[in-house]
Amino acid sequence: MDNVRIKGACHCGAVTFQACTNGRFLVDCNCSICRKLGTLWLHAPPATLKIDVPAAATIGYIWADQKIVFHSCIICGCTTHWEGVDGDRAAVNMRLADPNITKKLPVRHWDGADTRDWLD
Repeated sequence: MDNVRIKGACHCGAVTFQACTNGRFLVDCNCSICRKLGTLWLHAPPATLKIDVPAAATIGYIWADQKIVFHSCIICGCTTHWEGVDGDRAAVNMRLADPNITKKLPVRHWDGADTRDWLD
């Protein structure tokens, strides 16, 4: 599934995003935070993502190695995306996109809990 533009939003619609699949796959990470959040990530260069976040609409959470910030809507609580603290990488939570589109994308499993390597 190449070059499909996917739109997503938190439950209340305050935070929205658009991402181009561009042949990418979704990432199911088993680290402690991703498991608890129930996320399914589309990783992409920040310049290729359009994330609309009104001022102070999300709360950031930095954990572990202090290299990424998870963003959640302050109104409905949905985790919408994460960004590298250096601005070098990002991902959007595809659980907030149309499942009829995302189910067509391959899913890879990342062992963020232990080996930090692909499980598939």
